[in-house]
Amino acid sequence: MLSVVLFDLDDTLFAHAHAVRTGVLAHIARVLPAADGPGELERWHELEEHHYLRYLTGELDFLAQRRERARGFVEPYGVDLADDRLADRWFDDYLVHYREAWRLHDDALPCLEALSRLDVRTGIITNGDIEFQTAKVEAVGLSVEHVIASGSLGFAKPDPRIFLHACAVFGVPPAGAAYVGDRLRTDALGAAAAGLRGVWIDRSGEASAAELDEARAAGVRVIRSLDELTGALAD
Repeated sequence: MLSVVLFDLDDTLFAHAHAVRTGVLAHIARVLPAADGPGELERWHELEEHHYLRYLTGELDFLAQRRERARGFVEPYGVDLADDRLADRWFDDYLVHYREAWRLHDDALPCLEALSRLDVRTGIITNGDIEFQTAKVEAVGLSVEHVIASGSLGFAKPDPRIFLHACAVFGVPPAGAAYVGDRLRTDALGAAAAGLRGVWIDRSGEASAAELDEARAAGVRVIRSLDELTGALAD
């Protein structure tokens, strides 16, 4: 068993997609009652992916990517959020509903407890703002040794520097650590390229044959649940 296991946060330990869906539907019902809530979820997801990537690459700061997401979402409804204060207020109202839905995946705490019994140290590497991500960690009762966020470093997954930085924080060589995440390339392949043992958690089981081949070629283990992690790392 390796001495350190590092995790992605959103949709690996923390049920981000669940909270987003719950938050968006509740917010739309209040501020855009004529909108097709379920039908608009995919567009919200696309805006989140697009503008969050702009934040991770340094094109936008953290607040600006939120404003752009809000503006893009309401544009078809003729709502004007050009004023930053209005955009911030709109997004903050959404966050109230998002935060109310914060929870862990059911397999998160049992996995961390199992690793603790094996004297394995644990931490988180997340692409995001350290204050916001730490607030999630604390709110849902996660207990890990270190939380490392791209917003504090200036580089983000899959850049090998963030994985190597985490290993340095823990004082272990890359070969002594594993990284578990829900995104094949950003998480598992990025970690493997940096010398860690990459683990891809494919909760939906929708991995394509090509993706599974790519994972296998890089030595990445594929699991469906965190309940499988200790077994996968022992192989």
